[in-house]
Amino acid sequence: MSGRARLALGSMAATLCAGCALLPLVDPITWLFQAAFLLAMVAAVGALARRVPLARPLTVAVQALATVLLLTVVFARDHAIAGLLPGPDTVTTLAGLAQDGVRDVGRYAIPAPVTPGIRLLLVSGVLLIGLIVDALAVTYRSAAPAGLPLLALYSVAAGLSQGGAGWLSFLVAAAGYLLLLLAEGRDRLSQWGRVFGGPPASGGADARGGRVRIRTGRRIGVLSLGIALLVPAALPSLSGGLLGPADGGTGPGGGGGTISAVNPLVSLQDSLNQPENREVLNYRTTAADTREMYLRIVALDQFDGTAWKPSERTVTDVPAELPRPPGLSSDVSVTRINTSLSTAPWYAQNWLPLPYPADKVDIPGRWRFEPEGRTLVGDRGQNTHGLQYQVESLQVRPTAHQLASAPPPPAALRREYTKVPDSLPAIVRTTARQVTRGARTTYDKAVKLQDWFALYGGFGYNTEVRAGSGTEAIARFLADKEGFCVHFSFSMAAMARTLGIPARVAVGFTPGTRQPDGTTSVGLKDAHAWPELYFQGVGWTRFEPTPSRGTVPDYAYPDAAQPTGPGGPDRAPAPSTVPSAGPPTAPSCGPGERRKGPGCVAVASIPPATPPGGGPAPWTLALGALAALLVVALPAVPLLWRARVRTRRLAGGGPGADPTTHTLAVWQELLDTGWDHGIVPDESLTPRTAAARIIRTGNLPPEAADAARRIATAVEQALYAPQPTPAAGLAADVRQVHAGLRDGAPRALRLRARFAPRSAARLRWAAAARWSALRLRCRHSRPVAAARRMAAALRTASRRRGERA
Repeated sequence: MSGRARLALGSMAATLCAGCALLPLVDPITWLFQAAFLLAMVAAVGALARRVPLARPLTVAVQALATVLLLTVVFARDHAIAGLLPGPDTVTTLAGLAQDGVRDVGRYAIPAPVTPGIRLLLVSGVLLIGLIVDALAVTYRSAAPAGLPLLALYSVAAGLSQGGAGWLSFLVAAAGYLLLLLAEGRDRLSQWGRVFGGPPASGGADARGGRVRIRTGRRIGVLSLGIALLVPAALPSLSGGLLGPADGGTGPGGGGGTISAVNPLVSLQDSLNQPENREVLNYRTTAADTREMYLRIVALDQFDGTAWKPSERTVTDVPAELPRPPGLSSDVSVTRINTSLSTAPWYAQNWLPLPYPADKVDIPGRWRFEPEGRTLVGDRGQNTHGLQYQVESLQVRPTAHQLASAPPPPAALRREYTKVPDSLPAIVRTTARQVTRGARTTYDKAVKLQDWFALYGGFGYNTEVRAGSGTEAIARFLADKEGFCVHFSFSMAAMARTLGIPARVAVGFTPGTRQPDGTTSVGLKDAHAWPELYFQGVGWTRFEPTPSRGTVPDYAYPDAAQPTGPGGPDRAPAPSTVPSAGPPTAPSCGPGERRKGPGCVAVASIPPATPPGGGPAPWTLALGALAALLVVALPAVPLLWRARVRTRRLAGGGPGADPTTHTLAVWQELLDTGWDHGIVPDESLTPRTAAARIIRTGNLPPEAADAARRIATAVEQALYAPQPTPAAGLAADVRQVHAGLRDGAPRALRLRARFAPRSAARLRWAAAARWSALRLRCRHSRPVAAARRMAAALRTASRRRGERA
């Protein structure tokens, strides 16, 4: 196997090894086999182009063209010209697939399904990195810098993986790169001949240079591997957050310790947008009605203007019986229930889902208790993976009258839970006051805020809206009136705080769906966020502002028998007095429905808006057409340039033309024709000897050989005769020699001479010469211009002196 072949296989193997770091991100991994097949085809195209041989930039251009054609055939064949060539429709289709892939990356949790858009991103990314590695390592024979694109591919995978890429992915990627360096080292050594042992001084200059290159390659390799170790540690990983897998615990146990803030937005939206509602946990409860069985994970009580997040608080050992919920009075009706929960084996995160407020938790493993939020968090890697546990909890049932007559909360609690950042837009505070105008009690304001979001404000539920919890995101949500539970809960909590109501946001799951065996199943699509408002005597109280999600608690409907105080809500639909026959099978309103009072009603759907005129934008079509033209036209540049030069040289023998100039142009064309067919010109040969070399090497037939001799004789006449005799028919002689060389050449050489002529190197030489002349002229023009300015200044000064005299 040749050295270039080893380098090509090494570059392909190194790219695939680095691409293996992407495998944990998606499921299934069949995309990698497709990428490997397409990468092998691109490498084969490069090997053929180098064997022709083509100039190195042309080799890379041909490989890039092959990459575009392969992606077109695989992903946009129905929109391609003749099923192969990319056109405007192809560009539009591929761009749409790429946009879908970017959106799917943000939608799905890891491992994401291999949608067409994600497949395009993965395959095209691997092909692009493979093309760059092949160009550096094989075409330009410099394998060490090829580690940088490999590092980029690995770093992207490490940055997106949960907790960073594992050690096995790093070893595979590093092994691929070292294999590439080994292939290059063998290739360089094979060019020096056999290497025998001996003292270093016995090596020649080439050997010493080779050793220097090997040391340089090793240093670059070590540097790249070091960066590969450090970059993943610096990049943030998209972990599962509160609703997905966690990457660790909270530190060593004991009597203290702290927990840090966690942002649930990405994982919550990912869970709601999963294509399949995978079961997260299953529970069996003694509660007669599971509509209030919200499973709470954590409370987000700190709002700094950028995001809602849990405060960093002290954790303790889990007590045998949890303390009584803060603010709960003995006057409020409470029912004690028991619940047995079991989590799915794949569901592994370190916050424990609990019905609120939990009173006692019987759970194996290392768990810690955070008293303020009444949450349990895993310690030293403990998580919910395949867990079974028992919970005793309280179902708190306050009445509307008890909430409406609640006394003010403690000053310290009110001060902490009504903080809003200075960056909160004024529209949030203004809207809160407008919505609650006429309400005089805290309870009335809370109900009006809830009903405005859920019923009367014109809001729509859409899980595709970009998640965000900062001040600008809340203002945008109030203006666009479209979002999902994150937007509704965060906005209501922020507005409540501006009204002086202590508020926070709880994250967890809605009650789930009742199963035939009496258990209740909670899936990914039951992930939810809701606001909790504090009422003295009741404690933290759930409200439900999100339309079509969850259920409105009974206390959110004012009691008809008890006045709620001046300024109470104008409407007071009483909840159903019919006792529940058991846990409902679908506690949430279905698609296309909105909660109205205690029930659900159908809502007219609004068709999505389409851009006027339909179809892609004109600039997209123009760019696509230009890209397709460049892809098709670039490989044809040598062919077109060669045809133009040949026509100009052979057409110079008209009336009035200089015969010597025409003869020399014809001779140059003869030499370039031989060069195109593998006979490299030699400027040291005489015209007669050069013609004989072309005849002998090209195996010209007698007629073509005589034509070559006539051209050589005419050149000698033009160069050396005192009075050159003009020769006629030289252009026809060159065409005859061309036909003879073409007929006697193998098929591959004929194709090379036609589509990638070697003499096209003169085009590159001419461009380099023009560039050098331009630089030289610019360099010389500066002092000349300065001298001219100085001379003009001297002339002006002399004229003024004369005028004064």
